[in-house]
Parts: sequence; structure tokens; C-alpha cells
Amino acid sequence: MKILMLSVRDDEQKAIKEWAQKNEIQVDTAKWELHEDTAAKVQGYDGLVIQQRSKVEAGVYPVLKEAGLKQIATRTAGYDMVDLDAARENGLQVTNVPAYSPRSVAELALTHTMRLIRNLEIFDKRTEEQDYRWAGLQAKEVHSLTIGIIGAGRIGATTARLFNALGAKVVANDLKERADLQDIVTYKSKEEVLAEADVICLHVDLNETSYNLIDKRALELMKPSAFLVNECRGPVVDTDALIEALQQKKIAGAALDTLTGEENFFNFDLRGKKLPSEQLVKLREMDNVIITPHVGFYTNIAVENMVDISLDDVLLILNGGRSTHQVS
Repeated sequence: MKILMLSVRDDEQKAIKEWAQKNEIQVDTAKWELHEDTAAKVQGYDGLVIQQRSKVEAGVYPVLKEAGLKQIATRTAGYDMVDLDAARENGLQVTNVPAYSPRSVAELALTHTMRLIRNLEIFDKRTEEQDYRWAGLQAKEVHSLTIGIIGAGRIGATTARLFNALGAKVVANDLKERADLQDIVTYKSKEEVLAEADVICLHVDLNETSYNLIDKRALELMKPSAFLVNECRGPVVDTDALIEALQQKKIAGAALDTLTGEENFFNFDLRGKKLPSEQLVKLREMDNVIITPHVGFYTNIAVENMVDISLDDVLLILNGGRSTHQVS
């Protein structure tokens, strides 16, 4: 049995090697992505694991089927890069890693929130310029805030618990209400959460119902003193509407670990180069906006879990089983 893992980073190699030795299975790695011009390279492998933001084109799936593959595992929570219909038509089971480490993303949401409410982005820029004034930048203590969670699944629930432990009031909106959160969260409509919360934390999946979930109308419901924190997927927020809301001071600021079009700039060294996104240019000019390059997943525990869970799913499917992480 041979498994091929694509888009592999150096920091993943240790976990891959340990899994391969433990299971006595050959796992080969490569840095390239799965596209029409590379799909033929999977010939000879039994299993396939990917990690990419760019689309897997329609012509790839028949090539994988002809090569004898039965599955595609993505070691990410998001799977919108895969055409599920095309995968199904070619007999390919698709799996993801929906909960590689809820704390990794939740802790970044907490970190971003603390930086926003303490005005640290503004202070950092001022001190770089030797401006040490603080008048007018009074902070808020987290236990005095109402935190709004939109999407209270594994990650959202973990975020809720972290803020609750610090004494904040937590309100949430989700299609399903979790019994284990009844003493921590008050469930409300999305509109009520947006209107009441001092900080809105987004933890929803990207699907046909969540594109532009936070649009102009949603932003207008928020308090002028409220902050938006997006740790899920870029297209969940209408970026143009967000920029307008920030420019017109309809909300107080934002922390963004993900942006629409991020595959064109995140994880690239663009020093001295023209940025390929006018939206990114505008957001970077604002001192009340924090931008991190989609690093919510990037912790020691999360990276190891993404490797292990994705490979476990491949092995399970190749041995005739069915993964609970199947999304096709």
C-alpha cells in the first residue's frame, strides 16, 4: 500500500514519518498541488491526501479514477476546493478533518479579540513611530463584554468556553443548540446576536448558505463600538461591505485570519511587490484592522492531528471501511 501526500510543508514531515512507521505503510510526499497538469503523477498510488486552497479542476477526477484511486482526503476542515459531484461520479470518496484542534482556532479568536479591545494594533504602530500617547484609547475588560458566536460547532463552542471562563457573557447563533453549552451560551437569532454583541466571532463552514453571511445589512445591525473577528473562511464576509463599514465607522474594527482571494497572497513573501488585492491594500491602511495569514490552524497539536486524521481516513477507506469524516 502506498499513499501520496501533496502540498506538504517541512513542519508536517515529522508527523508523517511517525504515522508511516507506526502503520508500516509507505507515505510519499510532494510540494505540488493536484491539478490537471499534475494529476497523472498519482499513478501507482493507492491513497491520496491533499491540502490546497485552489480548485481541483474537472479534468482531474477521471484521471484519478483511471489510476484506480477510491478517495481524496483533504487535511483541512474546508473542502470547497473539491467538486463533490465530480468526485462522486468518478467513485471517489472525499474526507476532511473537521476538528483538527478546535482550541487552535478558538485561541486565535481570543487573541485577536484581546488585541482589538486593548487597541494593541494602534499602540504597536504608534510606538514604532515613537509616539507614546495613549489618550483616547481606553480599553475594555473582557469580562465586561458580550461575545457573539455565529456558528457554535466544535470551534465555536470552544471559543464560547474560553470567553465564559474569563467572565464574558456569551450569546450564540447556530442551526443546532448544544446541550453541553446551556450553562455557557444563550442562543438567539443571528440578528439579535449581531445587535447585542460587543465582539462577533465567526466560526461557520463555507457553503452555499454562508457566502456573504456578514453583508452590508448584517454590519449595519452591529454596534458602532463592536468588533468583527473572522477565523473561518473569507467569503463568509462581504469584504467590500466590511471596508465600507470600517471607513464609515459603523463598526469599531476587525480581525481577519482569512480573506476572499487569500490564495493569491497568504503564505507568499510579497515584500517590495505590488499586492494583488485592492481589498487587502485598503484593509492594511486601517489601524483598527488586524490581518493574519490564515494561521488559526497552525499549531503543534493541530498540524499533527491534520496529518494523523487524514491518513487514518485513507487507511480506513482503503481497508473497506467508511469514515465519519466523509463529505461526499
